[in-house]
Amino acid sequence: MTDKGYRKVAFSDEADYYVINTCSVTQTADKKCRNAIKKAVSNGGKIIVMGCYSQLKPDEIAKIEGVDLILGTKEKYKLADYIEELDRNENRMIRTCDVHSIDQFDGAFSTTDRTRAFLKIQDGCDYYCSYCTVPLARGKSRNEDIKAILKKADIIAQQGIKEIVITGVNIGDFGKSTGENFFNLIKELDQVEGIERFRISSVEPNLLTDEIIEFIAHSKKIVPHFHIPLQSGNNKILGLMGRRYKRELFEQRVIKIHNILPDACIGVDVIVGFPGESDDDFNDTYQLLQKLNISYLHVFPFSERPNTRAIDLSDKVSATEKAKRTRSLIALSQEKRNLFYKKNLGKEVDVLFELNITKGKIVGFSNNYIKAETQVEKDVIGKIKRVKLESILNNGNVGSTLIN
Repeated sequence: MTDKGYRKVAFSDEADYYVINTCSVTQTADKKCRNAIKKAVSNGGKIIVMGCYSQLKPDEIAKIEGVDLILGTKEKYKLADYIEELDRNENRMIRTCDVHSIDQFDGAFSTTDRTRAFLKIQDGCDYYCSYCTVPLARGKSRNEDIKAILKKADIIAQQGIKEIVITGVNIGDFGKSTGENFFNLIKELDQVEGIERFRISSVEPNLLTDEIIEFIAHSKKIVPHFHIPLQSGNNKILGLMGRRYKRELFEQRVIKIHNILPDACIGVDVIVGFPGESDDDFNDTYQLLQKLNISYLHVFPFSERPNTRAIDLSDKVSATEKAKRTRSLIALSQEKRNLFYKKNLGKEVDVLFELNITKGKIVGFSNNYIKAETQVEKDVIGKIKRVKLESILNNGNVGSTLIN
């Protein structure tokens, strides 16, 4: 957009246009989007809403007074053109598409600071899990080829950024558009000069193959940090969800990782309170996660989404029970993270420093995603430094001492 004469300002500043790029994965996400829109309206300027919420519920957004332009999944990539059209006719516009018609991939990367970049390698999803609106909002799985992705990684490296996070909707499904696969991609990324770390955002258990795990175990750049969606540890519920694996496969993946990468960080997504989930079904999930060597959980209470199969399922779980189960797993997550951190105390690790939190104190993440806090006298943001992990602090970070 800068080549069109636009300049980015803080959301709180006065602007000619306020652009809200929305999510719609849960009811909570929808609510946060509406709040952001209303806040932007109060600031003045023209209001543009785009993304998944816009694609799924444009009429709902149109009811919010002050919104000038609503763009869907495909249209948001032509934002500058639509702004020009808006300026010409001054009328509210709604532009969305049939997501099934989307066959192009709009590759992109973003840099939030001078330490880390997010490289989008894939979009869309063909899985149609019974609770999920992502395929309805983003369309079919698609990607650009490995050669194009490597060019973007080189551009990022030239900016001096040390770490790239590999992102997408279902990145393990990479390659459908180009006849390639995710394993081939990470092998090529591992050779990119100038980037010291590649971090994989999330891979489905059925797509996280043994060869991927074994390659990461021997890679110098793909870090030992796995994020694996489980959603439920009960096979009946997994079936109702339309997931493409059983709990036994998930367990095998975690055991495989732990056996060859004992210090690896393993994060897990879980949905609680799915329709039909009894106390025994939830206990299956809890007990599976309790016994496995995982590092933390992302816990989501089930949220009904329009136009999904799950909305018609019977045996709904009450809000009170969902909240209870959510609290239980959040407590387990805290226990798991604390245990993971304790196991690493006394070790020397390389930390990419990201943020000054107070004078002389700085935090960053190790390759296996331990949040380390260190006392330093000089600016080390954007640099990878070796530290010794010493203690777990009251704020949850790991206190460490700089070695070099």
